[in-house]
Amino acid sequence: QVQLVESGGGLVQAGGSLRLSCAASGNIFTINAMGWYRQAPGKQRELVASITRGGSTNYADSVKGRFTISRDNAKNTVYLQMNSLKPEDTAVYYCNSEGRDYLGNYENSWGRGTQVTVSS
Repeated sequence: QVQLVESGGGLVQAGGSLRLSCAASGNIFTINAMGWYRQAPGKQRELVASITRGGSTNYADSVKGRFTISRDNAKNTVYLQMNSLKPEDTAVYYCNSEGRDYLGNYENSWGRGTQVTVSS
C-alpha cells in the first residue's frame, strides 16, 4: 500500500498564498501521475491540478495562472503553490497518486486531506 500525507493547509486572506505538500511512502515501485483534488461543502470532488512523472501538467480552468503544481520524483513528493487565493478556493484539498507497487499491482491512493480556508 501507498500512504500519502498532506501538509500546508490553513487559513489565509483573499489574495494570499499557501503551499501544499504531499509525500508518498510505502510499497512504491513507481509513481506515474500525482495530483491535487478539492472538495468544497456540498460539492463534488474536482481535479485541481495533476502532473506526470515526466513533468507534464494539467490544471482546472479556475486555477490556471494562479496555482502551480510541481513534484520531486526522488522524494515521491508533490507540491501545489497557490497564489492569489480566492474565497471560492476554500475546500478540503486531497492528494492523489497513481502508480505500481513492487509486485506490479496498480495503486491509486488518496491522502486524508488538508483544509484550505480563504477569508474575504
